[in-house]
Amino acid sequence: MTPTLTALLCLGLSVGVRTQVQAGTLPKPTIWAEPGSVIPWNVPVTIWCQGTLGAQDFRLDKEGSQSPWDTQPPLESGDKATFSISYMTEHNTGRYRCYYLSPTGWSQRSDPLELVVVTTYSKPSLSALPSPVVTSGGNVTLQCGSWKEYDRFIVTKEGEDKPSGALDAQPQPSGQTQALFPVGPVPPSPRWTFRCYGCYRSKPQVWSAPSDPLELLVSGVSGKPSLLTPQGPVVALGQNLTLQCRSDVGYERYALFKEGEQDLLQRPGRQPQAGLSQADFPRGLVIRSDGGRYRCYGGHNLSSEWSAPSDPLDILVAGWLRDTPSLSVQPGPTVASGENVTLLCQSSTWRHTFLLSKEGAAHPPLRLRSKFQGGQYRAEFSLSPVTAAHGGTYRCYSSLSTSPYLLSQPSDPLELLVSGGPENQLLPPVESGPQTGLKSYLNVLIGVSAAFILLLLLLLFLLIRCRHSRRRKSGAADPEPKNRGLQSRCRREQHTACGGRAAGPSAPQDVTYAQLNHSTLRRETTAAPPSQSGEPPAEPSVYATLAIH
Repeated sequence: MTPTLTALLCLGLSVGVRTQVQAGTLPKPTIWAEPGSVIPWNVPVTIWCQGTLGAQDFRLDKEGSQSPWDTQPPLESGDKATFSISYMTEHNTGRYRCYYLSPTGWSQRSDPLELVVVTTYSKPSLSALPSPVVTSGGNVTLQCGSWKEYDRFIVTKEGEDKPSGALDAQPQPSGQTQALFPVGPVPPSPRWTFRCYGCYRSKPQVWSAPSDPLELLVSGVSGKPSLLTPQGPVVALGQNLTLQCRSDVGYERYALFKEGEQDLLQRPGRQPQAGLSQADFPRGLVIRSDGGRYRCYGGHNLSSEWSAPSDPLDILVAGWLRDTPSLSVQPGPTVASGENVTLLCQSSTWRHTFLLSKEGAAHPPLRLRSKFQGGQYRAEFSLSPVTAAHGGTYRCYSSLSTSPYLLSQPSDPLELLVSGGPENQLLPPVESGPQTGLKSYLNVLIGVSAAFILLLLLLLFLLIRCRHSRRRKSGAADPEPKNRGLQSRCRREQHTACGGRAAGPSAPQDVTYAQLNHSTLRRETTAAPPSQSGEPPAEPSVYATLAIH
């Protein structure tokens, strides 16, 4: 080897070593992509690389390429450059890094940026276990699955550039493949919205279409609202249904959740009256899928946390099963308070459960397992001892264990009449509803009115009796002295008949009558005819006659 060649080789080696030593002394740049790292097919992409001021050149490398993928001069700011991809396709997927050249040498390479293209492959499904409602600080599991035989599933959270996780797909006995992603603890956050994708191992940067978004609802411990429906818990197919969530806490928004579903319906609250806020969730005409268990939550606009859940409300859809059970009562439809009553629901068709519903009742229907007896499937609902609150109109339904919220046609209505004393009639009803409340009000009003009328009649009778007694006393007060005078005079007369007996003819005399007519005392005197001898008559006789008309 000639001395000249040896010198050149040594010079080249020394320059190479110097270049490697100088490279990496500058801070590594920052790399990102717009509109993001997960890009739909054929959408343009811009890759940004930001270094330090005074950068002379920017380069972009793609993992797997032997030469730089692109080189760009710095922008006017002098510290960054852009690399454009006109249309995102499978060819442009992969990992990218950028670095820049400064007067002192090359910088370190940036962290990797992975570009993924989203295709139109069949989208997987995403659900939360046990439900998309999780208590603050709690944990939840996201389940991503598909009937397509994807090798991996990826979960992303809205607002984050990098995927939240990627797991190998696990085959299921149903034929699906799925992956379970644990999430938590979950703190209150403005939004917890996730999507998942599927991909094949041979093309890890080519993803399927995204699943439907799944939003987690983070509930707290503030006062739970109440959930009800004006139509009652049992509704017929084709009937209009509206669910109402209300609270006296003054929530400004409400969310409705149906067990088994992942969607959360949200509505702003309104104030139908002072101190009460409410949101209506119209469901439209009832269909099969409306049957189920519902809960609702309340929240404030300035807080991302929701309230504690309401008590569950079961919506039962009648008319889905075509059979019609029969309903009877023992000992009869009219019973006395305190008796034992049995309502018998039966059908010739096998059914797993029978339900007994009372018209106007707010509580859910009673449920009993059916028993086969006497050629019929039946259930006996005992009301013992019966009170006035049990009176009302009843219907019964049947259902299957596989679809407990779908009922048969209703039985014919049966009206139960309960008779008894006031102590039973004034008992507060167990069930609440507009019809039962009106009946109770009318019963109380009639009872109070009858008692008031009887009291008035009694007072009137006592008043009349008192006035009559006073009249009798005042009428008897005046004739008393005259009667006494008559009695004294009778004693002085030895030959005079007293007390209404007339004197003999030998003693003619004047006769005086005293007649009492009610309260008026009147004196009447009749002169006796003169005697035959011409002698003056003796002292006159006085008679007292009481004439009571």
